[in-house]
Order: sequence, then structure tokens, then C-alpha cells
Amino acid sequence: MLTPIGPHSSPTPRLGFCCKFLPESGKAETVRQMNTTTVTMAYLGRLGPAAAYDKLLSVVAHNLEAFTRQIQHVASRPRLERLHRLSSDLLPGYTHPTCEDFYRDGDLRDLIESRLASAGQLAREHGVRLSMHPGQFCVIASANPSAAANGIAEFEYHVDVMRYMGYGGGWHPHGAHINIHGGARANGAEGIRAGLVRLSETARNLITIENDEVSFGLDNLLPLADAVPLVLDLHHHWIKSEGEYVEPDDPRIATIIASWRGVRPLSHISVSREDLLVGHDAGVLPNFGALVRAGISAKDLRGHSDLMWNLAINDLVMRHLSWTDFEVEAKQKNIASEGLAQHVERSRILVG
Repeated sequence: MLTPIGPHSSPTPRLGFCCKFLPESGKAETVRQMNTTTVTMAYLGRLGPAAAYDKLLSVVAHNLEAFTRQIQHVASRPRLERLHRLSSDLLPGYTHPTCEDFYRDGDLRDLIESRLASAGQLAREHGVRLSMHPGQFCVIASANPSAAANGIAEFEYHVDVMRYMGYGGGWHPHGAHINIHGGARANGAEGIRAGLVRLSETARNLITIENDEVSFGLDNLLPLADAVPLVLDLHHHWIKSEGEYVEPDDPRIATIIASWRGVRPLSHISVSREDLLVGHDAGVLPNFGALVRAGISAKDLRGHSDLMWNLAINDLVMRHLSWTDFEVEAKQKNIASEGLAQHVERSRILVG
């Protein structure tokens, strides 16, 4: 049963999963119905114009239904779990020359705009916070002009999706955002700042940037807090810093909060893979230095686990829920995020 949340409801902590729904039953048909699919530009290029349009239309229609089903699922969950990252696969080839004319077609545009408007309204009615996260190739600052132009075009595609869903007005409405990485280290924070200027106003009102493990750590992004909201990825920071766990009382948290300008921030959480840390005490935070000395590479530690298996990490998330929401980046998607939510609720009962 879906429980509407009124427009004046007080903000509550939320966490959720990313992009793909995995049914516990494992039924293939449920997987198909609940998730987006795609079609390659190479395949469409082998078809005649009419057949290519029909194929694209069928994929887009399916994906719009999958978007709605995912939002309906999240809306049916407890309030703590009403957060979701939508897949970038919604509109295949949206920025590709092969599909430009197709997406100008009035019937296809009407379908996209009407279905997305309904999906966005559904999310708002039930207090579901939405985001998108383009692939790592989508950067707004690059020494290569072509790469920068492509990155900006890809970002603006995501902006169109959010705008059709009703999130095109004002600063990160209802917490909606589109998150990217900073890109190549050589461009520096000022390169990102210059890239922001090239975005549309709506894009600048939706963009967020997260710290990564290689190029832009948390401290590298803090100088941008006046220009763009910062997404704290706790696992990326643990890797980049070689073992530091950021706590809620860290003075950098205040800068992150300020960067969101009154909107509740969002953060990312993940943990290293279970098969790397076999036998590790789930009640103890993983020790980066000890794991590396034991022969596990930092590159391997970057990989995401299936589930949120480490209870100490889950407790860290609980502490941070005082100021931020979380997207759970785990391979078992909703199953992992639901497990984390259950841990949070159990702990609340124990301390409450």
C-alpha cells in the first residue's frame, strides 16, 4: 500500500538503492519488468528508419514503465527507504546522431513527457527522493574540448529527464540531483568551476559532485562548496585517504552541509567485497593499512560488496543519518539497502 506524504511533512532520514531492482524470488520476468533495457546504436544503424524508430519506441516505452514500477516499489517501502537513484539507460541514444530525429518525433516526445510527469508526481506524493548518476565518462571539465562537449551534452540529457519529471524549477527541488565525478585531476577544482558555467541554469540547479578514489578526494572538492553541492562518498574517502573514517563531527561536514544551501545533503556508502575480507569481524571497521599489508590491493578494496555486511560500517551510516541521506552502492541493490534499513531500525529500537 502506498502512503502519501504531505508537502509540509518534516524531513526524515532516507536511504535507498541504485538503478536496478533485484527480486528476492529471482524471477526473470520480474527482473525484466522492473528494470530498464537498452539497444545499441550499431543495431539501430543496421535497420531501416521505420524499423529503427519502432525498436527505439518499444525500448523507451518499456523503460518508462520500469521507471514507474521502481518508484511505486520505493513508495511502498517504509519512509526510511524512500530514496532511489534512477538508471541513465532510460532513453538510449538520446545524444547520439542516430537517434536525434527520432527523439524530435511528436508522438515519442509526448509519450516521454507524459509518462515522466506522472512518475515524478508519484515520487513527490509519496516522499520519494530521486537522483541520477551519469557514467564516469560524463565530466564537465576536460582538457579535450570534444570530451567536455560530449560530457556536457550527456549531463543535459539527464537534466531533460529530471525536468520532464517536474524537477526543473529552483535549487535541487525535493532533494533531486544529478551527480557526477570531477574527472581528470589535471583540470583541478578551477577546471570544474569553469565547466559549471557552460551548463544550463537548470543543470546548475541540479548538479552535485562526489569525491572519488583517484583524482578528486574530499579535500580537493571542498574549495567548490560555494558553487556546487558536494556528495560525500565514505568508501571513496576511505580508499583515497588510505583508511580514514569520516565522523559526523568532522569539521568538513559543516562545509558539505553548507554547499547544499538548505537542502538535506545526500551521501554514498559501500563496503569492500565479502570475498576479500573472509573471516573479518563484522563488528569491526575494516583497517585499510592492515588489509593492504596482508596483500589486498587498494584497487581490489575499491570494489563494492554484495550486501552491507559490516555492522560497524552500518553503525557509521546511522551516525551520519543525523545530517544526510544515503544511496547504498552494493551489488545486491534493494536487497542490500533493505538490510541496512533493518539494521538502522533495530538499532533505533535498542537505543530508543
